[in-house]
Amino acid sequence: MSTATLLEVSGLCVQFASQGQTVRAVDDVSFTLDRGETLGIVGESGSGKSVTALALMRLVPSPPGRIAAGSITFDGRDVLAMEPNTLRAMRGRDVAMIFQDPMTSLNPVLTVGRQLTEVLEEHLGMAPLAARRRAAELLTTVGIPSAEQRLSDYPHRFSGGMRQRVMIAMAMACRPRLLIADEPTTALDVTIQAQILELIGSLQRENGMAVIIITHDLGVVAGMADRVAVMYGGRMVEQGATEDVFADPRMPYTMGLLASIPRLDDMGTRRLSAIRGSPPVPLGEGALCRFAPRCDLATPLCRSSRPVLRVLDGGTRASACHHDVRLDAAGRPQRLTEAVSTP
Repeated sequence: MSTATLLEVSGLCVQFASQGQTVRAVDDVSFTLDRGETLGIVGESGSGKSVTALALMRLVPSPPGRIAAGSITFDGRDVLAMEPNTLRAMRGRDVAMIFQDPMTSLNPVLTVGRQLTEVLEEHLGMAPLAARRRAAELLTTVGIPSAEQRLSDYPHRFSGGMRQRVMIAMAMACRPRLLIADEPTTALDVTIQAQILELIGSLQRENGMAVIIITHDLGVVAGMADRVAVMYGGRMVEQGATEDVFADPRMPYTMGLLASIPRLDDMGTRRLSAIRGSPPVPLGEGALCRFAPRCDLATPLCRSSRPVLRVLDGGTRASACHHDVRLDAAGRPQRLTEAVSTP
């Protein structure tokens, strides 16, 4: 683990017991995050993005879930080996999370002010009056007017965008070194989405923190992330610098995601395509490429052998595909040569 690396995840597996079967929601996921870097994790619903985020903070509900294998190292410390008191101290202070739905993440029977001051009193040891003043400053920072008065309001008196701002204020209260934003713009108007993303970006620049942004919106990743990791069926299928992955995807699933996005530079000249079929339920080990049933380039090898995440381009990116796949001049995926997976 280099001095620049803040977070290192290796071989992470998260399982859920469901009706007598084991669902491998996260299956052998590995990635790193440097200090001050922004990583975008993308994929369809059910690909394992949110479960990965919960595992990083050891918030996977148990039962029915459990972290079955792997390691999570944050700033040189083994997260999976932390005692409960150490883990509670890390959450909110060193690592903070903006959860997907602010209405269900905020406590409906506590005022917004109390929920903010609790974080400050618990992690920073502030006295109640000092914590309330700081809470008002945080609400002002995230763009909520009349902050002092709004501290006495309950969450139901805030709009969706305002509740999301409150969640950001809570996450930023202790100036964490890592912020995990799980679908921070879900169900918000487009104009509010832009404001929320700009707010997260400005707070990141001011505090020098690392950010993991989890989303199904590739446009959000293109505008915010330094690197992107693509997940499918609980597995990591492609990683690399955002501009490299968007310009030259190497995994058919990534190509399908990008082909489904409308682009201003080819309006009226190309029909949007959809990936046929539905994402799988990741049961058992699965000795195959999980994308094979939906992939037009799949071969018998894909249906009988699991591809590993192969390092490409001198180590700057990786792809989990048995084959060398590229886009042709018309933007269609083409299988060039077969490349048997090697670690």
